[in-house]
This record gives sequence, C-alpha cells and structure tokens, in this order.
Amino acid sequence: MLTHGAGSDRDAPLLRAVDVAATARGVPVRRVDLRFRTLRRRGPPHPADQPCDREGLADDLASFAAECGLPVWIAGHSYGGRMASMLAAERPAGIAGLLLLGYPLHPPRNPEAPRTAHWPGLNVPLIFVSGARDAFGSPDAFRAAFALLPSSPTHRVIPSAGHDLRVGRRDDAFDASAAIILDTWFDALRRR
Repeated sequence: MLTHGAGSDRDAPLLRAVDVAATARGVPVRRVDLRFRTLRRRGPPHPADQPCDREGLADDLASFAAECGLPVWIAGHSYGGRMASMLAAERPAGIAGLLLLGYPLHPPRNPEAPRTAHWPGLNVPLIFVSGARDAFGSPDAFRAAFALLPSSPTHRVIPSAGHDLRVGRRDDAFDASAAIILDTWFDALRRR
C-alpha cells in the first residue's frame, strides 16, 4: 500500500513509479489518498488531521489486506510515512512492515524538533530510503535517531537525491528511484 506526502496525492510521480515497478515484479499495489487530501485538493495537512489520516490508513489497510489476502507493507513518502509509522506504533496488527520513503525526521533547518517520539513503539520491520541531500534529515541524523528503535532498520541512502528521492532531472528520474526502492525492499526481505 502506497501513500503520499503532505504536498501531493496518490498520483504523485514517485508513487506512480513505485506502483509500476512493484506491479511489474508481481506485487499487488494500492495507492491511497490520506483523508486530509480527500477533504481538500490543495494545501498541507493540519496537525488536527493526523488522527483522521491514521484512521483512514487503518481502514485502507484492512480493505487491502482482505482483498489481496497477503501481508501488507505500507510504503509512505514523507508525511505519509510518518502517519504510517505512527499507526504502526499505535496499532501494528495487520502491518507486515514499513517502507519509509523520505521520512521527515525533523522540519527543514530544525533538527532540534525530531519527529521520533513514537519510534520506541515500532515493532515491525522497517526500511528507510532517504536522499543524501534531504533537508528533513541527513544520513548522519538518521543513523543517530535509529538508536531509538527497538531493532535495527534497513537504511538506503540515494546519493544524488533530495527529499523527493528523485534521481537526476530526466523524465525517468522517478523510475530510477523506484528501482532503487524496490531493490532495497526485496534485498531486505531476502535477508529476513
């Protein structure tokens, strides 16, 4: 199941590319809009939206799990990953693991405000894919924050990418990102 960041929706280029790459590898995919986006087409979520966004993810998770009959991983970009991780800390049942893409570790230029208070409660497999130039968290900041987790996550850093995880500037930049994301996920699954 794929969900989007604060500034986009289920049709974000990164999510579309991951959907195509995963489907090509035989993985059933559902891209979902967070509830704040279904209520208004533009603008970021408000802090008051977070419980509703997580509840919507829980509903989508239950529906998708019933439909495909398989363990469901949630892949969330930025805000979507944060909502997925908060849901997993609150209610891990039914979540096979999390693929956190461009996780917003802290607000840009404000590492003193980490978004990790719920991390000690994360007891599902975790895979982080982040950009080396991400203003929401440097590779070093992630390595330090991982001490908060009950188990060691997989972490892949895309050297040329920023927060959007785009690899290069060409039209196929998100296709390259999707290939890296799927390779990282499959490699982590093989090692388990």
